[in-house]
Amino acid sequence: MLVQSKPYRTIWPHPEQQEVVQIIDQRLLPHEFVIVDLRTVEDFARAIKEMYVRGAGLIGATAGFGMYAAALHSRDDHFDQDMRDFAATLVATRPTARNLAWAVERQLAALKDLSSSAAKRTRSFAVACEIADEDAAFCKEIGRHGVEIIREISRRKEGAPVNILTHCNAGWLAFVDYGSATAPIYEAQAQGIDLHVWVDETRPWLQGARLTTWELKEQGVPHTLIADNTGGHLMQHGLVDLVLVGTDRTTSCGDVANKIGTYLKALAAFDNKVPFYVALPSSTFDWQICDGVKNIPIEERSGNEVNQVSGLSAAGLTTVTISPNQTRAANYSFDVTPARLVTGLITERGITKADKESILALYPEKR
Repeated sequence: MLVQSKPYRTIWPHPEQQEVVQIIDQRLLPHEFVIVDLRTVEDFARAIKEMYVRGAGLIGATAGFGMYAAALHSRDDHFDQDMRDFAATLVATRPTARNLAWAVERQLAALKDLSSSAAKRTRSFAVACEIADEDAAFCKEIGRHGVEIIREISRRKEGAPVNILTHCNAGWLAFVDYGSATAPIYEAQAQGIDLHVWVDETRPWLQGARLTTWELKEQGVPHTLIADNTGGHLMQHGLVDLVLVGTDRTTSCGDVANKIGTYLKALAAFDNKVPFYVALPSSTFDWQICDGVKNIPIEERSGNEVNQVSGLSAAGLTTVTISPNQTRAANYSFDVTPARLVTGLITERGITKADKESILALYPEKR
């Protein structure tokens, strides 16, 4: 996607040093655009844990390249054990995101039957690139399928703007390219469909206010930033035609874990008969569990993210405290939206209902 009219991905191998992987430091957006070099497993773990990178697909792609760094730094005489240790370090960084463990498992499986360390390192780099390329390709397909929903709403509104509400950032910054929830939006824009996006600010990390708005601005998509508690009001007054969000883990029965606050949007959408769609590549499915409320681990992050907020002041990027000193804060990063509130899932294979039989019909090899 575009940054100042120049196309970028969110992660890529250094063009001259294959052992170096480059990312965009998303902590500094939208005020600073900084590219960071990652070399060691510790670099990759820090980037995931401290949210230099975030979002389901990008976490998975970063973990894929992190395992390549692990292969480079594993000792020849202890290669497999070193790889398992490095894998455990990466998986522990963000427990809710399914793509993280999926990418690590895919790397380990790809190397299992190779005999030499050199062959394993070569294969690991290829697998990391495959994961990244596949993520971008799947998101592009999500856009191709999801645009049909937007086109149908536009037809019913006789060409009047389609108002879409999104929560958090499930854009290209959350993946390798295109995004999940934004892919249908970008495809609709490319096809000339008139639309407008309501962007939830997404407290406490403000992914919507900082990242989604920046993305949409760079792509020229009309949008309006709103406080997190505004969505229900807009739906009551007919100002939202479609809710379109992403997910960090979706169960085999269609329960959806996404950024905290998504469940409340789903309830408001259900009450106001607004379609609520979730966009995801198949790598985000957790095929081993059905009940998301009971079985999806919910990451708890530092209360400082709730008590403090960062932004641009006359002195530069600044962090300020917004609550009394020593205020105890709980910071649950995700909530689970039950499948009964989800109108449908938009995947790279097509759109399906959020129930086990419909999902398995789209992915029969998972039966």
